[in-house]
Amino acid sequence: MSNRINEHAILDQPSGNTITFYWKQQKFTAFENEMLASALIANGINIFGHHHKDNMAQGIFCANGQCAKCMVIVNGSPVKACMTKVSENILVESADGLPEINKDINLPSNTEFSEYNTPILNCDVLIIGGGPSGLSAALEISNYKIKTILIDDKNKLGGKLVLQTHKFFGSVEDSHAGTRGIDIGNNLESEVLKSENIEVWHNSTAIYVFKDKRVGVLKDEEYVLVEPKIILNAAGAREKFLRFSGNDLVGIYGAGAFQTLVNRDLVKSSQRLFIIGGGNVGLIAGYHALQAGIDVVGLVEAMPSCGGYKVHTDKLKRLGVPIYTSHTILSANGNETVESVTIAEIDANFKVIQGTEKSFSCDTILVAVGLDSLKEFTEEAELAGIKVFATGDAKEIAEASSAMFNGKIMGLIIAKELGATEMNIPDEWLQKAAILKSHPGNILIKEFSQNANKTSKFTPVIHCFQEIPCNPCMTVCPTGSIKSSSSEEQNSIMSNPIYDGSCIGCYKCLLVCPGLAISIVENIDNESIVSLPYEILNIKINIGDELNIVDINGDSLGFYTVIDIKNNKKIKTQIVKVKMPTDLAYKAISFKVQSKDITKPLDNPILPNKLDETTMICLCERVSVGRVKELINKGVTDINQIKAITRMCMGPCGAKTCDVLLKQVFRQEGVAIDKITNHSRYPFFVELKIR
Repeated sequence: MSNRINEHAILDQPSGNTITFYWKQQKFTAFENEMLASALIANGINIFGHHHKDNMAQGIFCANGQCAKCMVIVNGSPVKACMTKVSENILVESADGLPEINKDINLPSNTEFSEYNTPILNCDVLIIGGGPSGLSAALEISNYKIKTILIDDKNKLGGKLVLQTHKFFGSVEDSHAGTRGIDIGNNLESEVLKSENIEVWHNSTAIYVFKDKRVGVLKDEEYVLVEPKIILNAAGAREKFLRFSGNDLVGIYGAGAFQTLVNRDLVKSSQRLFIIGGGNVGLIAGYHALQAGIDVVGLVEAMPSCGGYKVHTDKLKRLGVPIYTSHTILSANGNETVESVTIAEIDANFKVIQGTEKSFSCDTILVAVGLDSLKEFTEEAELAGIKVFATGDAKEIAEASSAMFNGKIMGLIIAKELGATEMNIPDEWLQKAAILKSHPGNILIKEFSQNANKTSKFTPVIHCFQEIPCNPCMTVCPTGSIKSSSSEEQNSIMSNPIYDGSCIGCYKCLLVCPGLAISIVENIDNESIVSLPYEILNIKINIGDELNIVDINGDSLGFYTVIDIKNNKKIKTQIVKVKMPTDLAYKAISFKVQSKDITKPLDNPILPNKLDETTMICLCERVSVGRVKELINKGVTDINQIKAITRMCMGPCGAKTCDVLLKQVFRQEGVAIDKITNHSRYPFFVELKIR
C-alpha cells in the first residue's frame, strides 16, 4: 500500500482488518469499510477508466457521489468508486467506454412483477444533512421532545467536520472554538445518537420532495417515503469548478475530495500539490497537505490578497509555501494525468499580463474557488407546499462555527413553529450569530519590542492582527491576562486579543490558538527562550536541530538551535523551544519546513497547448466551451435547447458542475442572465438504480 499515510500529527491509523480485492485481475488489499476509490488510489491507481466519447482518462473528482468520473465495474455492475465499500474478493474492472449490461440475467417468460409497497413514515421534522448545522439544529429541537428524523448519505455524521484536523475559530461557549473539527463532529454525533427524540438514518440520501408532500429517501439501499410536517435543509454546499485549459485531466479535484482522501481515509492522494484559491478552504487544505506529508508547491489567488483569515495565510507562508496573489491558473499540463501547472499574473481587470507565466511540477491541482448553496430541497419543498427552513451552507455560505450556532437558532425557530415553546430567539443569540458569520475585518499591525508587555518572566506574543471571530486564548488564560482590545462586550470575540497582565507560563494560550499565532518568550539574561507551536509531525524536529526561524510573513530571522521539545498528546501540538537574541525573540512565530527547491518554478514556462474553445465545460458529456459559444452566437438563449443538442447538463452530475460555468460563457458572450431560459433540472438529486 504505497500511498498510505503511515504517520499523522493528528489522526490515528486505521484499526480495521485488511481484505483482498482484484483490480483488472490483479490482487490488492484494502481496509474493511474503505471506499473503493480510496483503496485504488492507496494502491497507486489513479486512472479508473476512459470516457466513451473521446477516450479521456477518468478518475476521482468530487469524492461525494455527485458525479460519475470515478465509475468502475464491480462484479459486472457499474458503480461509483467513491461511494462503494470494498468487500472481500470483489472483481473490479475499469470503465473503458460504455459498460455492457449484465447479460447473464435470464427471467422466466411467466415472471410476474408485483407492485412494490413503499414504506411511508411520518415525523414532525425531517433534517436533510448531518453536518454541523443539521446536528446542532437536531439537538436544539430534541430539547422539546419533537419527533425528528435526521438523514445523511455517509456512514458517519459530522459532514465536513469529519475532514477537519485543525482547531476551530469562533466562540468557545457557542461553537467549540479551540477544538479540532474532527473532535467537534464526534462530540455532536455522540450527543445526537444518545437522544431519544432523534432517529438517525446513515447511508441515506434524499432523492426528491414530491408534490404530495412526501420526501423520497434511499435509506441504506431501501426506498422509503417520509411525510414530515417541516423540512430542514441542512445539506450543505457543493464546490464550484473553474474553466482552464486541461481542467479535465485526472488529478484535478476540489478541497472536499482531497480532504476526504487524506483526512478521512489517510490516503496520500498526491506527492506535489498546487492550490487554486486563497479562501479559508484552500488555505486550510494546504495545511492539511503538509500534515499528510505532501509537498505544497504553491497557491494562487486572483485577488490582491487572500480572502481567507490572515492567520491561515501567514501559517502557510511561514512554513514555506509561496502564495501568488493577483495570479490565475492558465493551464493544467499533462497527457492523461496532471504533470505540471502554469500560472500567470493578472492586472486589475483580471487580464493576463503576458510574460509573467510560470510553470511548476505537480501531480495534483486542488480547485478551491468557492461554494454554491445546495438549495434544491428548499425549492422543491416550497413548490410542494411543505413548511421548509434552511440552515448552514444550504442557506448561506459561512464558517462551520457559524453553521453550528445558526443551526441552534434554527432549531429553536422550528420548535416554536410546532408550538413546543413560546420562547423567542434571545437578542444575544442574534448578535452572536451575526458576528460568527462576519467576514474578516481590519488588519491592525503591531510592533513588538523586547519590553512589550514585559510584566513577568513569561510573555505571550500574539501574532494575530486581523479582526476575526475567535476567543479561545481569552477563555483559557487562568490569570485573565489575555483580553479583548474592544471595550464593547458584543464585539469581544471579533476584536484582536491583547496581553495585559501576568503570565505564569502555562502555555494554554499557545496550545489552544487555532491559527498557531501565539508564541511564549521567556527572558534569560541577554537572550530569550522562544516557545513555538508545531503540528507537522511527519517532518521530525529534534533537540539540537538548527531551524530557520521566521516572522509572521515567513521572512527569516536566522538559524537557531532547538533546546527542548514538549509534546502535548491530548491537544496533539508540539512546543518547540529555541534560544535566540531578545531583540528578535518577539518577532519569532515559526520555522520553515519546506525547502525552496520544492517550490521552484520550471526553467521554462509551459504555455497552454489548447485554445480556450477546446476547454471542457461539461465533463460528464465532454462538451467544450467552443461548442457552447457556437450555439450562443447562433442566438440560442434557452439552455434546454443546448441540452437537447449537446447533452450538456444531462450527465451523471445533473448540471451540478457545469451550470455555473455555462452561465459564465453566456455573460462572456454578452447575454444578460435575465435573457436566459434556465434548464429543467435533473429530476432527482442523484441517479437511482433501476431494480
